Amino acid sequence: MNKKLVEVVAAVIENENNEILCALRSPIMTLPNMWEFPGGKVEEGESLYTAIEREIKEELKCSIKAIEIIGENRHEYEKIIVNLTAIKCNLVEGEPVADEHSKLIYLNKENLESLVWAPADIPLVKKVINIK
Repeated sequence: MNKKLVEVVAAVIENENNEILCALRSPIMTLPNMWEFPGGKVEEGESLYTAIEREIKEELKCSIKAIEIIGENRHEYEKIIVNLTAIKCNLVEGEPVADEHSKLIYLNKENLESLVWAPADIPLVKKVINIK
């Protein structure tokens, strides 16, 4: 059986204190109670930048501007393969709201590894920590 490949985008949003936004997956989501960079699936015909801006508006009820791609990681889960692209984004309007997630927090880069991250996000967390 071929696993379905899912294109996913994740927003790396930094606040004015150089802290990174982290989102806790809710108990009803797949990978419950694990941390991730917020984002979601890329729809057919959408660019990565359009997808992340749309997803954050839907999920976190705020507006962002996609700036640049930080990195990409492909992770094979039990039922699907996720190709996750992390994109550095700036908050343009509003404040992120935990609508679908259990919780949102801002953390210093050096503290990111203290959280239990979703497997696909882990290599990207390491990339984010090393960004100057």
